[in-house]
Amino acid sequence: MDQKDLKAIIEQVLTEMNINPDAGNVAAAAAACAGSAAPVVENGCLEDITTIDIREQYLVENPQHKDEYMEIKRLAPCRLGIGKAGARYKTLPQLEFRAAHSAAQDAVFNDVDHDFVESQGLFIVQTQCDSKDTYLTRPDLGRKLSDEGVAAVKEKCKKNPTVQIYVADGLSSASVAANIPDLLPAIIQGLQSMKIDVGTPFFVKYGRVGVMDQISEITGADVTCTLIGERPGLITAESMSAYIAYKATVGMPEARRTVVSNIHKNGTIPVEAGAHIAEIIKIMLEKKCSGTDLKL
Repeated sequence: MDQKDLKAIIEQVLTEMNINPDAGNVAAAAAACAGSAAPVVENGCLEDITTIDIREQYLVENPQHKDEYMEIKRLAPCRLGIGKAGARYKTLPQLEFRAAHSAAQDAVFNDVDHDFVESQGLFIVQTQCDSKDTYLTRPDLGRKLSDEGVAAVKEKCKKNPTVQIYVADGLSSASVAANIPDLLPAIIQGLQSMKIDVGTPFFVKYGRVGVMDQISEITGADVTCTLIGERPGLITAESMSAYIAYKATVGMPEARRTVVSNIHKNGTIPVEAGAHIAEIIKIMLEKKCSGTDLKL
């Protein structure tokens, strides 16, 4: 674009703004635009701020006792010692906060990829929720399998297994993809090494914890274990929990469930959690109880 074209554009803009274009100023503006340097395109990408370990992040200016504070800060991924600009957060912590919030929203509202589920050797059933919106607004429907789901479990699952394990999306689709490839095999291998019979694993779409009671009754399992996505927070959107119950029945009190939570790469890592869950199930079978009745 030459200087003549730039002058025409500037004059048009000024006229539309009801400003009388001054010939000298228009020429100067056009010359400045024509002479400005071409935009620089960086080769590469910006730093991924989600990879920053906030346990190692300390942004307070001129701190006192920094080393002692860092020893405490490394014990938990809390947003402490991130500094302020006046009464506000600094730019980097604010961006990290927004990134974590976006990841949490994605984990809740996105569905688990069906191709991924099938790649893990799991067949898919669905609760009585017909959409994510229904799942979020009608928790009761997430505790019951659809008629097609009941039929699929009856047809495809081993009858009366000692342990029935299944995976549910819960409130974090991200947790399924992040943890199941290591967690599920670790549990199954742990149980098999103890000569404990394991049923046919599968995936429940739009599942709440309570659907395990119906699944327990359908399969006739002694112990039922659901691996389900936790409600995401601003520290991680990939956390998973295992809810385990001995002879679960529809309508039973929540106190009969045993829970292993915070399963993720920065919490209890999936492989370690799998071995721990297998050991809990072994004790559960020996003592024939779960939840608050089970003393570990």
